[in-house]
Amino acid sequence: MGLLTRRKNKKYSYTPRYYKSEAEDSPFAIKQKFDPYRSTLETPSGMKGKFSKAWDEYRSNPRSNSNKRVLIIGIILVILFLFFIEFDLSIFFNN
Repeated sequence: MGLLTRRKNKKYSYTPRYYKSEAEDSPFAIKQKFDPYRSTLETPSGMKGKFSKAWDEYRSNPRSNSNKRVLIIGIILVILFLFFIEFDLSIFFNN
């Protein structure tokens, strides 16, 4: 116990008894549930690449109900936004 040096913390390294680190199917590995089904996990370059990847995934989705639901929610949000900023449609009609 020195006066000028600080005491180092003790390290605790736990490895389970039957743990095999070389195995790919480790029970301790954390994997995402839907990663094998997504095509947008690779990071495309730029905003255009990201948008085109997302659009391709949206178009190739076999479940059309979820696509319709996303479209309806988007339309409702746009309408609420226009209502919130008091958008006036009379600028499009010259009467």
